Amino acid sequence: MPGIMGLGIAVLIIFVIISNTIKILKEYERGVIFTLGRVEMEGGVKGPGLIILLPVIQKMARVSLRTVTMDVPSQDVITKDNVTVKVNAVVYFRVMDARRAVIEVEDFYYATSQIAQTTLRSVLGQSTLDDLLGKRDEINIELQKIIDLQTEPWGVKVTVVEVKNVDLPESMQRAIARQAEAERERRAKVISAEGEYQAAQKLADAAKIIQTEPAALQLRYLQSMLAMGGDKNTTTIFPIPIDLIKPFMKAYRDSGE
Repeated sequence: MPGIMGLGIAVLIIFVIISNTIKILKEYERGVIFTLGRVEMEGGVKGPGLIILLPVIQKMARVSLRTVTMDVPSQDVITKDNVTVKVNAVVYFRVMDARRAVIEVEDFYYATSQIAQTTLRSVLGQSTLDDLLGKRDEINIELQKIIDLQTEPWGVKVTVVEVKNVDLPESMQRAIARQAEAERERRAKVISAEGEYQAAQKLADAAKIIQTEPAALQLRYLQSMLAMGGDKNTTTIFPIPIDLIKPFMKAYRDSGE
């Protein structure tokens, strides 16, 4: 019985040693090897595949090289024109240098998240509400450059930053709706006035043509009569040119004198 217990302990020790000695890294993983607490400049990063460590002497830290999608929590931001909004974003980044990601910062994921949050508040605080709503692409590019500059010493590359949602106060939503409605009414009035102006120009041009061609007035008169007859109206109006009644009006005034 003691012999079986001793054999079991020996097997357990061997298993622990092997598990701490042999490591397998996936294709997207790299291992930062610490030998007596130090990382060698050459050969300090290994993988993927089978990695053999010296028990007790060497330790390994795993680092994933895949792109990480990080959701930036909603932030309360006061814009340049003193409007309070809630904004959240998403950040895409990946580790480019596993050695620096392990040595230069304690937790590169948490550090990147904090940098993203503070940068989001800082950049959007320098923008007006109109810029935040209408120049989203420019703001995204600026956020990406600033965050990437901060994370570059850690071996982390920020590829994309996108502002997802901008939550406005209800009062501001109503104000924007009124502004949009007023803008649409203004454009409608401008278009209507432009149409009236163009119609007046066309009428003036037509009057000039009719003035030079007296027969054109008679043709226009007949065309109007034809259009009125096609509507099946019971009342027909015959316009009388003023020139026809001028002699009668003059005779009436002369007789009165």
